Amino acid sequence: MESRIKKNISINIFLKEETENERVKEIQNKLNDAKYISSIVYIDKEKAAENFIKETGEDFRKILDYNPLPASFRIFLREEYAQTDSIENIIASLSDIEGVDEVVYQHQFINKILTQLNNIKQYIFIITAALVLISIYIVYSTMLLIINSKYDELETMKLVGAKISTIKLPIILNGILIGIFAGLISLGLFYFLFHYFDLFMHSFGVSSLYKPYYLVIIILIGPLLSIFVSVISLRKVNLKV
Repeated sequence: MESRIKKNISINIFLKEETENERVKEIQNKLNDAKYISSIVYIDKEKAAENFIKETGEDFRKILDYNPLPASFRIFLREEYAQTDSIENIIASLSDIEGVDEVVYQHQFINKILTQLNNIKQYIFIITAALVLISIYIVYSTMLLIINSKYDELETMKLVGAKISTIKLPIILNGILIGIFAGLISLGLFYFLFHYFDLFMHSFGVSSLYKPYYLVIIILIGPLLSIFVSVISLRKVNLKV
C-alpha cells in the first residue's frame, strides 16, 4: 500500500514563458538522467489548456486571445526518494534549473498522507497481532473442549487398539473446518474494509490496492493456523491407557 502511494507522488515543474524549445529538450534530458525520477510527462501549453478546460469547464480562449498557461513537466519519484527530506532537496535542485519558473508540490498534503501511512502500518500490526492471538486462543480452547467432550470415546479407541493417527485426525479435521469458517468471515470483513479504503485512496489519485492473492492468503491463514494449534492441543494425547 505504502509503495503504491509513494509511486503516485508527483512534482510539477512549470517553465518560464520565454523558454525556447531547445532549452525544453535540455531540461527534459536533465530530468531523464536524474536517478530520483521514475517517469516524466511533458505537458505543452496546448495540452495544459485542454486539461484546464476539461477540469474546470471554463474555456478562457473565448475571452483571451492568448494562452496564459505555461508548459510544464510532471515527474513521478522513485519510491526510495519519496521521503520528506529527499523531496525538499529535490525541489531545491529543480528550482535552480535554468528555464524553470516554479516547482509545485503539495507539501502539507503529501506529508500528511505519508504520516497517516506510518500510523496505519502501526495500527495494522497491532490489530493483526491481537487478532492472531485471539484466534489462537479461541481455536486452542475449542480443541480442548472437543478433546474433553470426547474423552470417553478416546479412551475406548485406545482400548480397542486404534492408531494414534486415527484418534487425532478427526479432531484436526474439525479444527480445519473451524479455520475455514473463520477464514470466510475474515474474507467478508476484508472485502468490506478494502472496498471503502480503495474508494478513499482513489480520491487521491491512487489506483486500487486490492490484489487477488490477498484472498488466497486470508482463506489459507485460518486452516493453517487451526492445524498448528490443533497439533499443539493434541500433543498430550497418546496411546497410554
